[in-house]
Amino acid sequence: MITLKTMPTTRLKTLYQDSIVPKLNNQFQYTNIHQVPKVIKVTLNRGMGEAAQNAKALEASLSEIALISGQKPVVTRAKKAIAGFKLRQGMPVGIMVTLRGERMYAFLDRLISLALPRIRDFRGVSPKSFDGRGNYTLGLREQLIFPEIEYDSIDQVRGMDISIITTAKNDEEGRALLKEMGMPFRDQ
Repeated sequence: MITLKTMPTTRLKTLYQDSIVPKLNNQFQYTNIHQVPKVIKVTLNRGMGEAAQNAKALEASLSEIALISGQKPVVTRAKKAIAGFKLRQGMPVGIMVTLRGERMYAFLDRLISLALPRIRDFRGVSPKSFDGRGNYTLGLREQLIFPEIEYDSIDQVRGMDISIITTAKNDEEGRALLKEMGMPFRDQ
């Protein structure tokens, strides 16, 4: 008989269910509990222009993102050939991974409480990076801020984009949700 191993409920998920939902419900006066915004998914994306010529860099990046996210990333490929960039259709141009459920909450918890404070001269993330529909995108310049990555094991410093997709209807609701989760927004 096959049994699925379930992950334990993360600290951020219990915080969301126990204290964030009631706070947001009181703040925005929702008529239904299902109107309270929540995080649907988190997407990690890394564009790699050199991946077409350097397969070693692609493999190193795949292992780094897998270590950071806890899930195997997917190689994204070029849809069209562009001669100016020496790019043919189907060549690898980047990697991405989409996190949902417990892995998403575990990653967000590590990002907010461990990784972001390790950025040099960190004063908070920009509160202007919302897209108008409550989704937030954050760009990181180096992968070394994550405690899973060892300095000696990397070949080159590479950044990544992190998109946090929510059910919020506007930026105000999305900002309130992420602020309650502990996202360190900088003062404007």
